[in-house]
Amino acid sequence: MVKLRRVSEVVWEIKKEPPMKVPVRVYASESILEKMRGDRTLKQAVNVASLPGVLPEVSVMPDGHEGYGFPIGGVAAFPMEGGLVSPGGIGYDINCGMRLLLTGLSHEEVEPVLSRLTRSLFRAVPSGVGSRGLLDVSKGEFLDVITQGMKWAVRQGYATKEDARHMEEGGSMPATHDSVSHKAVMRGLGQLGTLGAGNHFLEVQRVGKLFHPAAQKFGLEEGEVVVMIHTGSRGFGHQIASDHIRAILSKVKGIDLPDRELAAAPLDSREGEDYLDAMKCAVNFAFVNRQIITYYVRQVFDELLGAELKLMYDVAHNIGKFEKHGEPVFVHRKGATRAFGPGREDLPEDYRSVGQPVIIPGSMGTASYVLVGRGNPATFESTCHGAGRVMSRSAARRSFRGREIKEQLEKRGIMVEAKDRPLIAEEAPGAYKDIDEVVRVVEAAGISDVVARLVPMGVVKG
Repeated sequence: MVKLRRVSEVVWEIKKEPPMKVPVRVYASESILEKMRGDRTLKQAVNVASLPGVLPEVSVMPDGHEGYGFPIGGVAAFPMEGGLVSPGGIGYDINCGMRLLLTGLSHEEVEPVLSRLTRSLFRAVPSGVGSRGLLDVSKGEFLDVITQGMKWAVRQGYATKEDARHMEEGGSMPATHDSVSHKAVMRGLGQLGTLGAGNHFLEVQRVGKLFHPAAQKFGLEEGEVVVMIHTGSRGFGHQIASDHIRAILSKVKGIDLPDRELAAAPLDSREGEDYLDAMKCAVNFAFVNRQIITYYVRQVFDELLGAELKLMYDVAHNIGKFEKHGEPVFVHRKGATRAFGPGREDLPEDYRSVGQPVIIPGSMGTASYVLVGRGNPATFESTCHGAGRVMSRSAARRSFRGREIKEQLEKRGIMVEAKDRPLIAEEAPGAYKDIDEVVRVVEAAGISDVVARLVPMGVVKG
């Protein structure tokens, strides 16, 4: 049993004890903490805190749960000089992330066509396990996508320059494809513009309530219909993670690992640099993937409602990046979202005075949120990324019936379109933590503030 000391109402500490190099800070209410004790979340956080060179503390967000090596919901940083990169601290779905589109339409304008709109979006955006995209790109074009990101999308007419400005990293991380395997390219080649399966989704929502003056800067209005997109780098990113974890385990020696799933390489080693370059390619793929989906969504809204959709923001929640936090460091965020505070030059100029928009999805049929970053240095300016699972997919399938969940949601006026019913069962609200409680914790901890609560109207699942 991992011992914790209560620091405040929603902050707990796992004291540094050998072989730990730093303490762990856990952001959780009592009920959320009890759920974390049900799996290996806290033990995995202790393992991360035992890695050589890890900086002053490891953070676990309230949506944290067991993952591969690192807990999902974990944040850990290393110095640029002599620091490590661990692919497990970024995850297999590199740049899994969120984006929010503003429609400018009211709930009353959309409600009469909601059922048709949901079906049209389901048909327009390929989804499901192994789904193939509608976009036919050559291998040469694909290599441009993964090395240029949104610069390619803007040049090809799938995005505007304003879209790129409203994305983390401007939607592009400079990269080469030298460390990307042929197998990864082949897996990703046909998957641009696809949702995939699992917890990925496209959701039509309305803005239920506003809580913070940043809402005006973000362009949010009560009653407005918005569209949330959640997906990442698909099979391409998964293959990159697999390839480089295997390479690091076989080639990098001399690092004391408390768990092989924490396979790590020095940032300045050949293996570390190769992984980082390939990771950036997956990051670029995911940014463009969400952009191509946006392109399809815009077509549907234009045809049905004559609306022009604007991108509010796009954020990554599985990524590793060099950032300045007093000193330059390499930050791993796995199931955690960057939450920069006001004044950061990395933010779009129109949001810089209030802080970074943070997009937090709930589970299917529950609320989602827009937050704004507080720039809290204790978490390397990071916050949560969603509700966080409390039940495995197999357990959810045993506990819920997809048909019943779909019927319950539609009785509440929430349209659901999905490839198969077992997936609906896997993503049932009961398989996740209470998103309202998760968000309350991060606000009480002073790492992000609630800007808007979003209510689901129509859900498209893989």
